[in-house]
Amino acid sequence: MPFPPLSRTLSGPRRRSLLASVAGGALLVGCSDGAASTEEGTAGSPSVVERARVRAARDSRGMVERYDAVLSAYPTLAERLGPLRAEAVRHAEAFGGMVTEASPTASAAPGPGPASPSATVPATDRDALAGLAAAERSLADRRAKELLDVPGELARLLASVAAAGAAHAYLLTENAR
Repeated sequence: MPFPPLSRTLSGPRRRSLLASVAGGALLVGCSDGAASTEEGTAGSPSVVERARVRAARDSRGMVERYDAVLSAYPTLAERLGPLRAEAVRHAEAFGGMVTEASPTASAAPGPGPASPSATVPATDRDALAGLAAAERSLADRRAKELLDVPGELARLLASVAAAGAAHAYLLTENAR
């Protein structure tokens, strides 16, 4: 009576079970309520979530200011930029920020960071659109990285707004090709 052939199965977990475990673990982490990260710090500092929310609102206001600066310099772009500016206003409001109406001096408003307006608007409308696209892209990338550090609802909001920012960057460069 011959012996059955030896099985060549490897001991230990298989690739599918490892992937399923990693995916399940990621879902469990994503489903946490974030209570630990929303609590106040030991020195009474704002929570990580609150700081991220304030920063996101400030960045969105900066984008609105950039749109205002370009619109005041190039009113012919109003039809193209109006909907994108309105979205930036909604983003700021979603993060708890307030946005005032466009001011004619917005082009001179200085500020730090890639989402804030520069001291001057570029000399051509094409360069102004490229500058807006670069700012939207940079802000979207930064938000995509930040969403990994915040829990639940704020992470989903950051992801959504980052995706919208990437779409804005695309729309701003669409006709430049």
